[in-house]
Amino acid sequence: MVQLPFFKKKVSHYDALAQKWTDRHKELQASLWNKHADVLDWFVNRPKQWMLSSLVGFLLLSSSGNLSAKVTPAYAQEQFLNLDKKTFFFSDLYNVLPHEIRPLIPDEEKNIAQLLSSTYGIQVTPELNGIRLNRTYGYIGEEQHLALYPGNTMDSHFDNSTDASLYWSSGMAPGLGAWGYFAPSESQLTQEDKLREKYYVAVETFLSPGYMQHVAEYNNFFKYRKVLVVNPNNGRAIVADIADSGPSEWTGKSFGGSPEVMQYLGRVDGAAKGAVLIFFIQDSSVPLGPVQSLQ
Repeated sequence: MVQLPFFKKKVSHYDALAQKWTDRHKELQASLWNKHADVLDWFVNRPKQWMLSSLVGFLLLSSSGNLSAKVTPAYAQEQFLNLDKKTFFFSDLYNVLPHEIRPLIPDEEKNIAQLLSSTYGIQVTPELNGIRLNRTYGYIGEEQHLALYPGNTMDSHFDNSTDASLYWSSGMAPGLGAWGYFAPSESQLTQEDKLREKYYVAVETFLSPGYMQHVAEYNNFFKYRKVLVVNPNNGRAIVADIADSGPSEWTGKSFGGSPEVMQYLGRVDGAAKGAVLIFFIQDSSVPLGPVQSLQ
């Protein structure tokens, strides 16, 4: 009986310490992506089963005894919900995306289209109305701004000083986009016109299978056609529209992106060039602009 109060006091101290570690674990979990991005990047190239078991192990090591007793794969997924979503996306993509930058085969396109559709909640497809791009996976390079209307210059191109400070240096293309001006005059310029230029991409329409046999039909199809552009290295995705044709084959690039598109995708490493996935969006009502990135 003499030792009973001491025993109770010891248990109470343990519970307090366990709660302290549990709270600390939550803080570590919240900042995991920011402080350990390099380690987590290593995780993405591992199979799901391995990753999940590793997450369970991480929880066991960093949790209290009471918490460890209830750590299961399901619990790990709940505790690391955001990490799970992003890591598993990269794991799935890693399993279907070729390691070299090359045209995708039909099965690869099908699997990747399904993965992108489920991940971003936007239905995409490599082929629409019997028309497809010459490739859906390739290098993209930065393009210049396109003139919105006759007389549009860099001085009148931006709506605000913030955008001007960020994207002025990209300059204005000497020629027009594939479909000419976005509006016949400044007074007739709409918000939709502005967004079409802001979030535009260039694709090699002239290399699309069947293009030379159906030039007018294909040009009409491609004009401002919405596509989902995804950076497979960071998961960033953006809804863009086709507003120009190019780049030339000799550049080694298959796509071009507006300065705003390239900035959001994270393709600003100096060369402003990198690999992307581009798929047609089936629902034309999907708004242009960045898609909520994986957290």
